[in-house]
Amino acid sequence: MAAEGNPALWPSERGRRIGVKRLDSRFAAYRDELGLDPGVDFHSLRRSYATHLIESGMDALFVQAQLGHEVASTTALYTCVSSDFRTRTLRRALDQTLDAALRERSAR
Repeated sequence: MAAEGNPALWPSERGRRIGVKRLDSRFAAYRDELGLDPGVDFHSLRRSYATHLIESGMDALFVQAQLGHEVASTTALYTCVSSDFRTRTLRRALDQTLDAALRERSAR
């Protein structure tokens, strides 16, 4: 995607790198125009990406690699899973534990 001799991923029409401040200011303008919460920033897209991957069932190690994090705890900070996802995950773990306990009991 970069122009020859320019390592920028998102060069501007002048071929130079678009800075983070410019991305943030444009994003803020669109956010404000749409009436979104002022706490939503350009970096929120990265957090959303991580969250959507986790909630879609992608392996946590894959998500960690996608974000370029060295440790899983950093990736965990990026994910803001829904209460519905937390409930489903807890329910699945409890069901598995109960099923295993019942199988063990019936095997005796």
